[in-house]
Amino acid sequence: MSMKRMKLGTSDLKVPQIALGCMSMNKLSKPEAAKVIENALEHGIDFFDHADIYGSGDSESIFAEAIEMSPSVREKITIQTKTGIRDGYYDFSKEHILKSADESLKRLKTDYLDVFLLHRPDALVEPEEVAEAFTTLFESGKVRHFGVSNHNPMQIELLKKYLNQELVVNQLQLSVTNTNMMRQGLYVNTPFDYALNRDGSILDYSRLNDMTIQAWSPFRYGYFEGFFINHEDFKELNIKLQEIGEKYGVTKSAVAVAWILRHPAKIQTIVGTMTPERLTNIAKASTVELTREEWYEIYRSAGNQVL
Repeated sequence: MSMKRMKLGTSDLKVPQIALGCMSMNKLSKPEAAKVIENALEHGIDFFDHADIYGSGDSESIFAEAIEMSPSVREKITIQTKTGIRDGYYDFSKEHILKSADESLKRLKTDYLDVFLLHRPDALVEPEEVAEAFTTLFESGKVRHFGVSNHNPMQIELLKKYLNQELVVNQLQLSVTNTNMMRQGLYVNTPFDYALNRDGSILDYSRLNDMTIQAWSPFRYGYFEGFFINHEDFKELNIKLQEIGEKYGVTKSAVAVAWILRHPAKIQTIVGTMTPERLTNIAKASTVELTREEWYEIYRSAGNQVL
């Protein structure tokens, strides 16, 4: 199976539609992690998403050990990591950004990061400091591309006012049961609560600015409340995912990811499973092209209404 690839924002990177999120890799042994990584690579998933807080840094370390990082290995993969979340607070200070990047580089056993993200907005952000940190990292060759996670358009615009580098991605929560960024657009000019603009029209903003959205938690409902696949509270959704999955010869999880990939915003999906067999099945989402009718059928089956 050949994984479809896409351009990451305004960068020169061509990446797979599906990336492996490594948040839970710290729970694996080195041999187990090696199997997960090898399986991902076999399916064309050579983009690995990290963060300095995942396993308190252990996920990055185990990844580097499991993949047996070397210059020849490094040039075949894309590594992204994030910074900014600390114990009980957020920190976008120049000092912390530079220190965090250096520590991630050390744990990942690499000289550079392909993409470096600000993880969650810092209420005390001083964009001039962020700009200084990014310039230092870019000019030293330690970071090639930058982005954000969980930011709204005005927060991004504030950063862009001072940055010399493009912000190529914004990682945001998105699944068929968490559709706020899509749903509010369908309720424009109505008195219903779903019309409330809670994110500054981040979906349209991203498309207008050629900024790739990376969807995290594609199988979760609520905010870390649980997973909707095979959940009794989402019977109609699971019936529809099963029905469409049988048509295309893929699993329900693959259909749920194909639903995200079908959107014309060209969203990259971050999948965090550490089970090789499940990732193999999910990777097949790249081969599925849902019809417009099927996309809306899945959307409605998750409890989203169409006026």
